[in-house]
Amino acid sequence: MPGKSDNLLVGLSIGTTKITMIVAERDRRYPDSVHVIGFGKAPSRGISKGIIVSLQDARQSVQRAFADAQSMTGISPGRLRNVIVAFNGMDIKNESTHGMVTLGGRESKSVEESDLNRVIERAMANSVLATASRNSMYSLHMIPTNYELDGRPINEPLNMNGNQLDIWIQTVAVPMTYAQDVVNCVQSAGLEVKGLLLKPIASALGAAYDDEMRAGCISVCIGGGTTGIVLFRNGRAFRVMSIPIGGDHIRSDLASVLHISLSEAERLKQRIFIDSEEDLRRNGIDIDLAYQAIFARLEELFNDQIRRALAECTPQHFPSGIILSGGVSDTPGIEMMLENILQIPVRKVYEPVYTFPQPLANAAYVSSAGILKYYVTVERDPYVFMDSGQELPGLHYKPDPKSKDDNKGKKHIPSKKEKVEDDYPDEGGYDEEPEGYDGYDEGESDDVNEEPDPYGEGRTKRENFTEIARTIAEKIKRLF
Repeated sequence: MPGKSDNLLVGLSIGTTKITMIVAERDRRYPDSVHVIGFGKAPSRGISKGIIVSLQDARQSVQRAFADAQSMTGISPGRLRNVIVAFNGMDIKNESTHGMVTLGGRESKSVEESDLNRVIERAMANSVLATASRNSMYSLHMIPTNYELDGRPINEPLNMNGNQLDIWIQTVAVPMTYAQDVVNCVQSAGLEVKGLLLKPIASALGAAYDDEMRAGCISVCIGGGTTGIVLFRNGRAFRVMSIPIGGDHIRSDLASVLHISLSEAERLKQRIFIDSEEDLRRNGIDIDLAYQAIFARLEELFNDQIRRALAECTPQHFPSGIILSGGVSDTPGIEMMLENILQIPVRKVYEPVYTFPQPLANAAYVSSAGILKYYVTVERDPYVFMDSGQELPGLHYKPDPKSKDDNKGKKHIPSKKEKVEDDYPDEGGYDEEPEGYDGYDEGESDDVNEEPDPYGEGRTKRENFTEIARTIAEKIKRLF
């Protein structure tokens, strides 16, 4: 990661549908703020369910996004080469370990950075993912989730007094091959990887506000090939999951039930809430069947997958509820359906946490915003996301709290909320770009769909679709 002397922040978000490079500058007046000065994007090739399946195709997509960003910003390629990369990973493993150290004799002692490093090392030594499984798993994030000083919970131990310091660390790991393929791909495209970030965490950081994470929330981001889930408590991520279902599955379902090609199904998925039903029916589309196909897939995702993954979660543990983002989140009635199934309040995201220029000022780019949030978070407090010490060839940046002297004793300062306009959703999509398609566009603002339903009872298309969502949600609710 570039040091504080480097004013540029560059992130690369690798998704199933698109690859985005984001370029921003720090705002020297407000350390937690950034100013986006450019971006580049390209359709993803060689990536399935977030996993690289063709290094050559994926490299070309990265190069296209890189060239696009360089062309837009006019910044020399050399200054854009050092990037933090957000990527998806299946088979994500989570492990919580505990560490404890004494701070001195009978008298209490102020917690110093050396004490904090000692207790972290104790907890990391107890991690199977970070030690015994080094050959098969790569410990991507080690996140302190809880501290105790003499048995009392605290948020940050530095400079506080006590005799015994306890820590609980959540280790988040992915198969080593996934991480290595990402590094090899980005390096072969002429870039230098200064850090890796799991995309579910990036999306969560870019969608949820600090007060929501502190109170407790669940980030659910439905992308093109996967659905990422991150659980937050006390401002820290304590569980990360990825489900291999996303917008691409809806496209495939539409193609199957309507007997149309994948490219036609993708166009339909993008236009079904924009075009009039009369036009769609005139083109031979069975709208009712299309609606049912979309909600059948959502029912599977919400009820069979997300509900099971969150079986132990209760609303009391997550006062801020579910933060829903991603392209599919633009589906009318989807938040109500998810809320009824899980019995947890849902807030649908329309904007990233940072102010983005058009066409990035929408939920399609929460992961890009999350990379920038990760930059400033780690610089502000290097103990939020820590490194396990595992080697990964080609990864140049290995954050080390011991070397962060300028962060000693600094307190965690929440970022300022920033509001933006929303027109677009997040990552979903397909492998072939239709004519006139410039990036993923699952839908547009709500008002474009408020056309009278020529085949209904004067209701809008969005109301018709929401009624289907309500019916399915109520049916599921009665089952449980």
